[in-house]
Amino acid sequence: MADAVSGFEEGLVSNYETHGAQAAQALPKVETIGVLGLGYVGVPLMLTTSGMNIPTIGFDVIEDRVSDLTEGRSYLKTIPDSVIANATEKDTFSATSDFSRLAECDAVLICVPTPISRNREPDLLYVEEAAKTIAKHLRKGQLIVLESTTYPGTTEELLQPLLESTGLKCGEDFYLAYSPEREDPGNTKFNTQTIPKVVGGVNPQSTQLAVQTYSRFIENVVPVSSTRVAEAVKIFENTFRGVNIGLVNELKMVFDSMGINMWEVVKAAETKPFGFMAFYPGPGWGGHCIPVDPFYLTWKAREYGRSSTFIEHAGNINNQMVDYIVEKTAHAIDTVHARGMRGAKVLIIGVAYKANVDDARESPAIPIIKALEARKSLVSYHDPMIDHLDEHGVGPMDSVPLSKETISKFDIALICADHASVDWDMLVENCAVVVDTRNATKNVTKNRERIFFA
Repeated sequence: MADAVSGFEEGLVSNYETHGAQAAQALPKVETIGVLGLGYVGVPLMLTTSGMNIPTIGFDVIEDRVSDLTEGRSYLKTIPDSVIANATEKDTFSATSDFSRLAECDAVLICVPTPISRNREPDLLYVEEAAKTIAKHLRKGQLIVLESTTYPGTTEELLQPLLESTGLKCGEDFYLAYSPEREDPGNTKFNTQTIPKVVGGVNPQSTQLAVQTYSRFIENVVPVSSTRVAEAVKIFENTFRGVNIGLVNELKMVFDSMGINMWEVVKAAETKPFGFMAFYPGPGWGGHCIPVDPFYLTWKAREYGRSSTFIEHAGNINNQMVDYIVEKTAHAIDTVHARGMRGAKVLIIGVAYKANVDDARESPAIPIIKALEARKSLVSYHDPMIDHLDEHGVGPMDSVPLSKETISKFDIALICADHASVDWDMLVENCAVVVDTRNATKNVTKNRERIFFA
């Protein structure tokens, strides 16, 4: 693997090297790795470690997941069955719901969900339960790493006390670190092994051991001075994206009222070779990270008497996109069909939170469907990645096939996710009107008068 501190800022490298010297004591050797939580983060991580011939045990409370992995099946459409099948043929890959086997692991990497409540407050129940479960089987010499996104202070304030309640002392008997997951499902350019890994321990020894462990299967490990810094890194990354998504969506609505195409604006602005990073408008924000993580920071900031105006405003703007898209849809139906929304047959194209993933968590399509149904529209959906939808009060409903016959039965199609496998020419040709929130139909040349960009 590449140098563990490759590309890191000189000052922090010096700081890390100082810590490294302090941590030069003999550290335990990590042979077997445990991955606790086998979802969109845990499975790719487990495949990466076992693929490097590191014995890996995956843990999950969902028995169906364990059975699928054990029998060589994938429950994630972004990972083919063949990849799981190939992994299960190796002695280095196994999945279980027997948490007593945590004692077999030299390092345990926690990859459980960290949602927010309806009041936008952190819900750390999964992290807390994971820590309590690990504590039951904690032994001397183990390294515990939290990968779930959370607010600065979680590792030291929540995990460390729970683990030390066993009588074992962090830094002496066991080691504790934080390393934020950076998975991007559907990304064909970067994967778990090639995405740089930020690591911060609660003490120098923990940092050192975590760096050594991750360097076995990650090309570039980036050590920082503490778990709080590492936790803040991930919050900053996703807040940066969330705020900029809010900005471009706000400008989308402003420029739309001026008759200016926001997509053309962004494309032209991208030609500037410095000082600009492109963000694109859409129906809101989605996924488990961007709409959730920034509010972990706003909650923690209040503890210190600080407000986070940018984050709150970005959240409000992105939530406003639901009403904006629904109004655009109503306008399109009225323009083409000279009728209202009641009883209108609406086909949602894509209920995933972004293109080419099978994940509808926090998808902007969900509140859009709710808003359309509140107007008594008859809503169906097509999504090549998600066969069945039952999410946050929407559904249960099944994806309808995308054919000429099916499309012609609907009054309007509303594009919420621009999956690569969708035939956009066929959609526009056979649907009376299309509302495009993703610029998915930009290359469609025929029947462009049927397209309303939103």
